[in-house]
Amino acid sequence: MFSGATRHAAEVDGIMFFIVLSSAILLVLITIAMIYFTIRYNKKRNPVATNIEGNTILEVVWIAIPTILVLFMFYYGYVSFADTRSIPKDAMNVKVLGKMWVWSFTYANGKTSDTLYLPSGKAIKLDLLTSDVNHGFFVPAFRIKEDCISGKQNYMVIYPDKTGEYDIFCSEYCGMNHSSMYTKMKVVSESEFNSWLKK
Repeated sequence: MFSGATRHAAEVDGIMFFIVLSSAILLVLITIAMIYFTIRYNKKRNPVATNIEGNTILEVVWIAIPTILVLFMFYYGYVSFADTRSIPKDAMNVKVLGKMWVWSFTYANGKTSDTLYLPSGKAIKLDLLTSDVNHGFFVPAFRIKEDCISGKQNYMVIYPDKTGEYDIFCSEYCGMNHSSMYTKMKVVSESEFNSWLKK
């Protein structure tokens, strides 16, 4: 049902779909109730106003249902976010350096590339750094973004499980050539990645 390059992307899409669907249903129900009460209790039908007594059950229901919905959205959003912050013991480290106006990727053996090559089916920890202003490391297909902040080492964890090419953008305005700060993530098989890494 959902497209995306990772399990995380599918989770984010699912949460978004649930939020939009819940909002649409509530909008329809509230609009119908509003139209009904506007017609039922207009001035022509009720020339003399009457006092309305409170209904405890109704008040509990319209407080409890939105609260449960919001807590549900928060819980599943947090679980999905926490997945990008939890570092597995076997995660492969890649150093990501953002600078005006290029991305640079350094691997454990010292190899550097301007394209992010990753093996599929493996947890990857990306150490996010900047040599100048703030940049935003954004991979739309993975539904993931994290800032490269000057003077601070940030990180994110990703699980690329589909081979292919994916766009990487800078999502923080970082100067005159911000729009050209673009590169690719190439997710390949582990054997192909190991062969590339050794070259």
